[in-house]
Amino acid sequence: MNVHSSFHEGERAVQERAGESAIADRNIAVLSDTVIAGARPFIAKQFMAALASVDAEGQVWSSLVFGKPGFLHTDSGRTIQIDLPEKERDLADPLWENLAFQPDIGMLFIELGSRRRYRVNGTVQQLDASGAEVAIREAYPNCPKYIQRRHLRQLGEPALPVQAAHGTVLRGTVEDIIRQADTVFVASRHSGSGADASHRGGNPGFVKVVDETTLRIPDYHGNSLFNTLGNITADPHAGLCIPDFAHGQLLQLTGTASVQWDQDDPEDETGGTRRYWEFKVQKWILRDTPQQLEWEYLDASPFNPGTPY
Repeated sequence: MNVHSSFHEGERAVQERAGESAIADRNIAVLSDTVIAGARPFIAKQFMAALASVDAEGQVWSSLVFGKPGFLHTDSGRTIQIDLPEKERDLADPLWENLAFQPDIGMLFIELGSRRRYRVNGTVQQLDASGAEVAIREAYPNCPKYIQRRHLRQLGEPALPVQAAHGTVLRGTVEDIIRQADTVFVASRHSGSGADASHRGGNPGFVKVVDETTLRIPDYHGNSLFNTLGNITADPHAGLCIPDFAHGQLLQLTGTASVQWDQDDPEDETGGTRRYWEFKVQKWILRDTPQQLEWEYLDASPFNPGTPY
């Protein structure tokens, strides 16, 4: 694999700006078009995945889907099967309509309790009443940094339809969820490389509400420049999904993002990168999770975003 042909222009631009091109070239050795054998059991035991999709208007959405372990699996390593029948799909989530229109999908398989994660980008080659089959374009592991540890103690049966609210400004409950968030799932895309799902984490409050339509998110040392920042440099459309673990809700926001470099901030929260990204909200959906989820928070000590795990 030619590493220089594997990065698109947005990824190269942020790597060079951050002075991390050499690191990226070394790290690309883990990139494959097949899920490695050791990661296949990991995917099969997950009850949650973060998915990135694109709607008919070109807006990007981040989603979380849940199911009993085994609903996500890959036998050959070349395709991912999502066994989620129509009767268990939350149609308040734009995901399913998006995949029917635009087959590009990003997938993040993440186990919060162990801080393990694995990313897959691909194309939906089959979508029917039983689920979806995804042909893999890229597959690779991610480091365990900045993941707040939680364990799912109970996963209930789907109860549909769910309650959902829509809006365009950040007020009330929506603003409260953002200000208390320590976990965010991010969706981005590139016209040639497709959709990508990733994760950002930090202390509660690490996502700042600048005004009623603007968020500011620090980018810590070690956050991957492969995809997210590279994608939004090339195409600013992006999506966020913020889980409210305590109340069983998901906040999905879609809009545009831009990278803010070398910011002068006396309260620098980036661990020295001085790199932030700003997210302009176009619209949001706040909805209940289809299943009742009971989480146990495992971290008793303060979270330190500047310290690798």
